[in-house]
Amino acid sequence: MFTSRLKVTFSFVLAVLTVFLLPSTTLSESSFAATCVSKACINVYTQDGQIVIEGKRSSSRVKTPAPSHIPIPKKKTVTKPRPVAPKSKSTYVRPPVPYKHKLAPTVKKKTPRPISLSDRLVKLLPIGKIAYQPARQALIKVPMIFWCDLPSLFATKVSIVGEVIDVAMRPAFVWSFGDGGFYVTTSSGAPYPQGGISHTYRNPGQYVVILVATWGGTWTFDGASRAITGEIRQTSISRVSVSRAPTIITR
Repeated sequence: MFTSRLKVTFSFVLAVLTVFLLPSTTLSESSFAATCVSKACINVYTQDGQIVIEGKRSSSRVKTPAPSHIPIPKKKTVTKPRPVAPKSKSTYVRPPVPYKHKLAPTVKKKTPRPISLSDRLVKLLPIGKIAYQPARQALIKVPMIFWCDLPSLFATKVSIVGEVIDVAMRPAFVWSFGDGGFYVTTSSGAPYPQGGISHTYRNPGQYVVILVATWGGTWTFDGASRAITGEIRQTSISRVSVSRAPTIITR
């Protein structure tokens, strides 16, 4: 019964945090389309837990233009000879037939076809692991320090179809400590003495700690920044053991 209530509570809290606290990824319809600048169309979005960068550029083949016309030889004028009267009724000389020159066919111009240059790159984000102190002999009513090894900013620069794209992703974290406690932050935390993320258990036992990291960010192209379509969500799980402090009897 307690487990089912915990699952419902965790799902409800994640839904609320996703809407109000995690980075917003709601975009206008125009931002879903590729951005076309300087004869190149670029689009950056997330798919299957990856950052996808697509680029397309169009150009034309350069060909030596064909001559606009082919010179036509001048037509020679042939004078028709006068018929010669036959010397006798039995002989008659037929006049020669003039030769006609054939005109060369006209060559039509060919329209150059466009060349389509496209490319597609995929970038992976780092996956964080849960760490905590003390790593052994954690005690009830004593704060435990938690952190993960994810960076607060993932920045990369890629070149695609001759254009340079800057991508920046930032995570937001939701911690579930297994006893009903939750913590929301944009910091990955740190070990002692910096700390930053801590939790105190009231009862001994085995607890499952769940960390949900949600990535959202922007990409910059031709001096303008745009939001990345979609988001990437990663889940890390660890188990901690908490016990009571040993009892010391003194006289």
